[in-house]
Amino acid sequence: MSRSYLELGRSGQKRRTLDALVDAARAMVADGQTPTVDEAALAAGVSRSTAYRYFPGQRELLAAAHPETGSASMLPENPGDNPAERLDAVVATFIAMILQTEAQQRTMLKLSLDPDLPASGLPLRQGRAIPWITEALDPLRGALGDAELRRLVLAIRSAIGIESLVWLTDIGGLSRDEALASMRWSAQALLRHALESAPPAY
Repeated sequence: MSRSYLELGRSGQKRRTLDALVDAARAMVADGQTPTVDEAALAAGVSRSTAYRYFPGQRELLAAAHPETGSASMLPENPGDNPAERLDAVVATFIAMILQTEAQQRTMLKLSLDPDLPASGLPLRQGRAIPWITEALDPLRGALGDAELRRLVLAIRSAIGIESLVWLTDIGGLSRDEALASMRWSAQALLRHALESAPPAY
């Protein structure tokens, strides 16, 4: 989407048009569809030519339709310095968001596995949870080297999210509450292992 177009005159009307397109796309994604710009425009009651001013292609539309696009952090206010508590807060918030938007997340997971769609525009291929987990573990920068911290962050991300939820519920047979507890436990277990394996500080 072109930010300059959105900010160029009648910004209130343009924001409403943008919201209508995104809401239409999200509703279609929640139904398991993969909307094109044309389809989202039709559902939103927006002309095709107008819709393409906001979204040049399907890639940009799907990225905007993905939940939590604007989230910059998942830490609560005044999170403290305890890495275990910070991590659990981020993991719990992240998983709660996944559960609240599970239908959309499952569709986005399916899209992320589609080799015919461009990789660069799909949120699940961008590793957007990595900065949230890294921020949670920021107090460990003195105890772990950059490479070890990065390895820990990636390990935690591999144990949480829609991919893990699908496996734990569809394959493992857990309820969603049990899956949430399992993912939180896994994150803490990985953190403990990393801290126990870290070389002693002198």
